[in-house]
Amino acid sequence: MSDISSIHPVDEKLPASRLATLGIQHVLVMYGGAVAVPLIVGRALQLSPQDVAFLISADLFVCGLVTIIQSLGISRHVGIRLPVMMGVTFASVGPMVSMATMAPGAEGARMIFGAIIGAGFVALLIAPIMGRLLRFFPPVVTGTIILVIGVSLMRVGINWTFGNPFGPTAPKLIDPTHTEWLAQMKTLAETGGPVVPDGFAIAPTVSNPVYAEPSHIALSALVLISILVIARYGRGLISNIAVLAGVVIGCIAASILGMMHFDRVADAGWFAVVTPLRFGMPIFDPVLIATMTLVMIVVMIESTGMFLALGEITDRPVSQQQLTAGLRVDGIGTMIGGLFNTFPYTSFSQNVGLVGVTGVKSRYVCVAAGIIMIILGVIPKMGALVEAVPTFVLGGAGLVMFGMVAATGVRILSNVDFKTSRNNLFVVAVSVGFGLIPLLAPNYLMWMPHAIHPIIESGIVLASIVAVLLNAFFNGVRFEQADAVEAARLADSH
Repeated sequence: MSDISSIHPVDEKLPASRLATLGIQHVLVMYGGAVAVPLIVGRALQLSPQDVAFLISADLFVCGLVTIIQSLGISRHVGIRLPVMMGVTFASVGPMVSMATMAPGAEGARMIFGAIIGAGFVALLIAPIMGRLLRFFPPVVTGTIILVIGVSLMRVGINWTFGNPFGPTAPKLIDPTHTEWLAQMKTLAETGGPVVPDGFAIAPTVSNPVYAEPSHIALSALVLISILVIARYGRGLISNIAVLAGVVIGCIAASILGMMHFDRVADAGWFAVVTPLRFGMPIFDPVLIATMTLVMIVVMIESTGMFLALGEITDRPVSQQQLTAGLRVDGIGTMIGGLFNTFPYTSFSQNVGLVGVTGVKSRYVCVAAGIIMIILGVIPKMGALVEAVPTFVLGGAGLVMFGMVAATGVRILSNVDFKTSRNNLFVVAVSVGFGLIPLLAPNYLMWMPHAIHPIIESGIVLASIVAVLLNAFFNGVRFEQADAVEAARLADSH
């Protein structure tokens, strides 16, 4: 019988009760971030509440499945076999929202999932050569990209608080009397009166009473203040789940005020299988696949740094073979995500930080957490409950979550040498500027070929391309493993 002391802490099998407790802890830490992406994309696609709830359930289910594949491993070629929690990356949100805006509804969903499956397949193929690509993504590049991701996502959190700038919650509405006048003019045109020009439309001029309601702003502020107070005074797990706890407080307040309703939660079932291809066969558009592939490359760069850092935390250095096995799961998980109506997957850095904080290095804790996520995914009431959360409650949390992504980029950039290598300033300055173009001038691409719109209407993709090119121009291409590890240690917010 082998001595139990010879078992590495990563491979230690803890008692079931402890595994369950620690697994729940991991789930709580990542839950808020895990459900945010399906909420954002589902609502951008203008899907029904039932479909949005399904996206959330599918996301939880695939989170658990891919986490088990990564932590437990299928063979020595698939799965890094370290305590890793897999979740949807925020880096993919910008391009997906652009696709959703271009084609809302089921068709847009099919385009998004086709791009995800295609990008996942490419990621699977390039996993063995990612070591060579790392040289193009030093901290000055990854920090800049993450900063632009956070800044781009901030508008989502802000719109959650005040209302979307288009549709029923737009700041201005069309005056009904103006609509009536236009109808009268069209009637007159039919009887020989003046002809109404083609494409003529009434501009919205009336303030919308449901935009930026004071009560909505107050609840968003309550959530934000709650998160900050819990983060400041909470200890251990409580501090780590500050965002989730703040949202719960906001939901309780909204329920008391009659602003949150649970009808759809009551109607949802207790069990349902997560079915693949719910919205039909995916649409494989080469340009959209290329766009999402660029996102996957950035994601795999982050994963590489995360795996190297986790190897140091757990005292199990990661070999090139293990690194490739882990990156393959990013690709496989993303393909599974596209098939099961969900999104690209990567290791969640918050949970890597939790391993360091708790000192529990067993990968079986993450396997247990994966099982818990699968169970949550097949309970439709959980998805319906998350979907029922009012957007203005999420607004306060979104400000923190997406702001922390931007702050993470700043933290990574804080370790970049700007003093003796002033050219790094050009890399950051110009890349951020390009990243803000679609945000500040969304119509700039109106005369450009429609086929390239998915690429150039994403500030994240633009910033990524420009940052890589400028860094190669000013600094050449090189890679230091220590830089990737340090960047991963700092990237604990997305």
